[in-house]
Amino acid sequence: MISPENPIKEAAVQAAGTSDRIHPRPVLDRLPKYAAGKPPTSIEGLQSYKLSSNENPLPPLPAVLEAVNAQTDIMRYPDPLCTALRTELGHFLDVPADDIVTGAGSLGALVQILQTFAGQHEDGSEDEVVYPWRSFEAYPIMVGLSGARSVQIPNRSDGTHDLEAMLDAVTERTKVILLCTPNNPTGPALKAADVENFVRAVRDDIIVVIDEAYTEFVRDPEVVDGVTMYRKYPNVVVLRTFSKAHGLAGLRVGYSISQPQITQHLRVAATPFAVSSLAEHAAITSLRHYDEVVERVQSLVDERDRVVAGLAMLGWKIPQTQGNFVWLPLGERAQEFAELAGKQALSVRAFAGDGVRVSIGEVEANTRFLTLCENYTNGPGVS
Repeated sequence: MISPENPIKEAAVQAAGTSDRIHPRPVLDRLPKYAAGKPPTSIEGLQSYKLSSNENPLPPLPAVLEAVNAQTDIMRYPDPLCTALRTELGHFLDVPADDIVTGAGSLGALVQILQTFAGQHEDGSEDEVVYPWRSFEAYPIMVGLSGARSVQIPNRSDGTHDLEAMLDAVTERTKVILLCTPNNPTGPALKAADVENFVRAVRDDIIVVIDEAYTEFVRDPEVVDGVTMYRKYPNVVVLRTFSKAHGLAGLRVGYSISQPQITQHLRVAATPFAVSSLAEHAAITSLRHYDEVVERVQSLVDERDRVVAGLAMLGWKIPQTQGNFVWLPLGERAQEFAELAGKQALSVRAFAGDGVRVSIGEVEANTRFLTLCENYTNGPGVS
């Protein structure tokens, strides 16, 4: 019983006595911790730039900001089905609106897929989820939390998926396969012919997720289009987001596209009210001004091409990128490079022992990054 003389102290004593009996699920001890891109360090005399999170450095379109500012009914719950946005997307993509399930970013949509189709059974056996590695660092966390087992297949040396090895890893327990194109953080995108051959070789009871968070930045005409694959194969699910090209990362709105035999189950697992009314209105407005989005994306693609060409002139060898970022395969020197970037008021994303991912940012930021690379003598391929 809590003493009336000092209830706060007594409550603290009781809490201390029971804290060692409160434990999370054992799986949490086995999962990696998600590390978001850090903000840049302030350096006197230098403008700081964040190049660590693959964010769009440009603000949302003026029309989008006006649409958000005009929303006054935020005391009301949003439409849990995002009917208006799904309808707009249906027209935009030429797909049935009922084939679209929204989520809090494409990651939220992925969580719905994993919770629906992969997990742990009553007898303790685990489903398996096959995916490339290194890839989006949230994959192992979300797979583990769903109760399933991760089967990570190393990328090839050029940063591409090893699709043959992924096929070889499929067992009777495989329920979901994740394909990330363009692959975050290494950059290459999957060719349409390769993905088609892959999907044909996979059992049709396995969900194949094509994660296309960066699809708007793709310029290679041979790269797979997830929507085309979903139309042809009932076990394909496409993931897309408004976080990157549309510059709405802070509003958290994404979606999956799949055929009715899949969406009917995803709607059961969908988190109610995951997409706010503000996010829905912003996404709809951005779609209605898509020509302006394309112009902004092209400016970033042009900057990406400038950075890639600059690195090549310096002798750096990097994977071909189709995203809004470049991958520096620095291995054990990754953290060293990131620290040097920090001294130049640039934040980049280091993956210890593997490499560094650098987002395409403002023109000045990209130029400063190239200058850093020019002065760094341990770049991949630099002799």
